[in-house]
Amino acid sequence: MAWNVEIIISLAAYIGGGLAMGLGAIGAAIGEGQTAAKANLAVARSPQASGEIFKNMLVGQAVAESASIFALVIAILLLFVDAGVPNLIKAAALLGAGLSMGLGAIGSGVGSGNPAGEACFGIARQPAAASQLTTNMLIGSAVCQTPAIFSMVVALMLIFIDFSGSPLQPTWAALLGAGFSMGLAAIGSGYGGGLAAGASCEGIARHPRTVASVTTTMLVGQAVAQTPSIFGLLISFILMFKSFPESSSLSAAMALLAAGLCMGFGGIGPGVGNGMAAEGAVRWVARNIEHAGDLMRIMLVGQAVSQSTAIYAMVVSLVLIFVV
Repeated sequence: MAWNVEIIISLAAYIGGGLAMGLGAIGAAIGEGQTAAKANLAVARSPQASGEIFKNMLVGQAVAESASIFALVIAILLLFVDAGVPNLIKAAALLGAGLSMGLGAIGSGVGSGNPAGEACFGIARQPAAASQLTTNMLIGSAVCQTPAIFSMVVALMLIFIDFSGSPLQPTWAALLGAGFSMGLAAIGSGYGGGLAAGASCEGIARHPRTVASVTTTMLVGQAVAQTPSIFGLLISFILMFKSFPESSSLSAAMALLAAGLCMGFGGIGPGVGNGMAAEGAVRWVARNIEHAGDLMRIMLVGQAVSQSTAIYAMVVSLVLIFVV
């Protein structure tokens, strides 16, 4: 069989579509299962609230499903996209799009299941606070979806931007690196945001009067937890839009691919760690609201230290792009 450019582009698109949907299904399924498990526990505890718990479970699962729907959209686009003028750079871009969306949906799917499950269990504890719990769950889950949205944006850019004017070597590695940078970095932020949102629903269920302080602390903590995914988005943009001189050296391409991998992997831990710090602060603000200011201050200092490792990864990525 002759391996011409059209066949290689089709292979990259099909593999990218499979990765987008296959990986993208992981997180949402886990998050939805976690929600259903907590809903069953809640109904067993308070059967009289089963109707409200059931409705909340379905709403929470619908939000967790969003990440896999984004993945489905990208997968369908990759399967039926018109590649335009065929060139090998397009193959790298389509494969990078699948990696960005597939990996980027994992953390958001799992993370969104945490507040949904805690809201269901919270309704069993405090049926009168069902409205507050559902609202808080929706806010927290929506923030969890932002890394998946970033990943979808990068995937759409990789699919529809024309990179044919750039040299194949080393641009192909930059486009793959862009997919890895955004997709991997989104994992930690999506999951970490879910930790904070879950603790918020738990706290409101214990002490409904603390809803304002708990929600504020949750949003601040989630905002910091999102920053590693923003770093991943930044590196992806640089890799996609910076002009790289043509080079026959393999080291130039590997430096760009390594930059994406460095920022992607380097963003996972800080996203989860920031979420853990926020989870602890949010949970205890609900139990000790008089010291909400102290708890938020300690949370932010702890998150800043955890965040430093993502900054190190970004610095190394920038060195690989601009210096090496």
